[in-house]
Amino acid sequence: MELVNQTLSSFSIQIADLPIKLNLDIFETNIVNLTILVGGIFYLGSNALSESLTERQQKIVGAIQESEERLEQAVTRLAESEKQLEQAQLVIDSIKTDAEKTAIQVKSSILADGKSEIERLTSAAKSQIKTIEANVRNQIKEYVVDLALKRVTLQLEGKLSSSVQQKIIDRNISKLIG
Repeated sequence: MELVNQTLSSFSIQIADLPIKLNLDIFETNIVNLTILVGGIFYLGSNALSESLTERQQKIVGAIQESEERLEQAVTRLAESEKQLEQAQLVIDSIKTDAEKTAIQVKSSILADGKSEIERLTSAAKSQIKTIEANVRNQIKEYVVDLALKRVTLQLEGKLSSSVQQKIIDRNISKLIG
């Protein structure tokens, strides 16, 4: 550290001993050449730099405009897609409600048709049962009558005369007619 302090103090002493002067001799300092060189660089370089910057600016502005157009197109497509989605959702909701209504109507129709079919089949079955019962009763009556007539006939053939038989037959015929 001491070495650094010594170096700095010797350097500051040397600078203090040097007189600082401004050299105003134009030819010795080459100010004219430097001025011409700097002016030429500015004159020639400014056009090239200006053209480069203008070209770059146009590219940047063009890219920004293109990006803005794409953004507007994307926003427009998004709005159209959202609108189509809303319309599709409305159609889906409409289809759902129509399907539910149709299902309810079909269910009611099937139940009503089933109920009327059951009532019709029940009525037809009852009617058939009554018809069959009536036929069976008639057959039983005919059988009983036939048996009774045979039995009575057998009993009467031995006991009754033909005039008594004729009276019984006439009386039974009048009962049947009346």
